[in-house]
Amino acid sequence: MASFTPGCLRIEQAQMNRHEPSYALRIEYEVANDPAKGQGVQFRLHGTIEGKTADETFFLPEDQVRPSALPRLTRMAQSYLTPPAKFAPLGSDKVYEAMFDDIQAKLSANSGDSAKAEAQG
Repeated sequence: MASFTPGCLRIEQAQMNRHEPSYALRIEYEVANDPAKGQGVQFRLHGTIEGKTADETFFLPEDQVRPSALPRLTRMAQSYLTPPAKFAPLGSDKVYEAMFDDIQAKLSANSGDSAKAEAQG
């Protein structure tokens, strides 16, 4: 099950068989600026995977968000599992598109704000 509200994606799965992990995770994100990498998105993955507490954060520059966020989040989640268990790749639900649309809107709004501030200054 997955649900989306701006700034937060929640994903949950009950264990169906011994090869599929159970998890309850939140992916929170916000536009941020990194002094070295510029504008981008700060992500936080937290919750539980197979009863283990997960809490990971990372930053991606704006041009790397769409191609890199879901694979990186999937790898982070996989790191909490004991082989041979596999974490299915994230991204097969429409809520992920809603998340990326929200991120794009936030990045665009933030870029416009800084451009307006520079023009006024």
